[in-house]
Amino acid sequence: MCASSEWAETVEQRIIPWVLEDVELGDDVLEVGPGPGSTTNVLRHKTPRLTAVEIDEDLAASLRDRLAGSNVEVLQGDATALAFPAGRFSAALSFTMLHHVPTAELQDRLLGEVARVLKKGGVFAGIDSRDGDDFRALHIGDICVPVDPATLAARLTRAGFREAKVDTNEFAVRFRAKK
Repeated sequence: MCASSEWAETVEQRIIPWVLEDVELGDDVLEVGPGPGSTTNVLRHKTPRLTAVEIDEDLAASLRDRLAGSNVEVLQGDATALAFPAGRFSAALSFTMLHHVPTAELQDRLLGEVARVLKKGGVFAGIDSRDGDDFRALHIGDICVPVDPATLAARLTRAGFREAKVDTNEFAVRFRAKK
């Protein structure tokens, strides 16, 4: 589904505008878990420099090849152990990927790593899907650890963020927090 043209259209017209509403990205942005790159395709036009970290070797290689020569650097890596210096990025973004992190503990480690690599005042913004039967059905045979919107702000705060805010709609959980 995440590689479909329908998803790419939804990402561009609905998801990214909602997540980035009133968010200043700055000039050096980290995208965690771009998957096939539907979000990356849009984000690369919103910042001078975008670094995408993808754990899946094949997805990272495909995205790297497709975006070679652009303002995007694609790295294969684990976002629970980012290979960047503290305070490097002006913003960090995560689009519908946290539920693919295998445990809540690893999700928290990822949140902590994102906080570590953000500059003071930098924003972490993102979205994930709300839990439900239809959502679970899309993930049969796949990792699916939904993020509880009721606890996400506290988890972001424990990870080192401030001003954590979580909003929901029928389908999604949007979050924002500052370093």
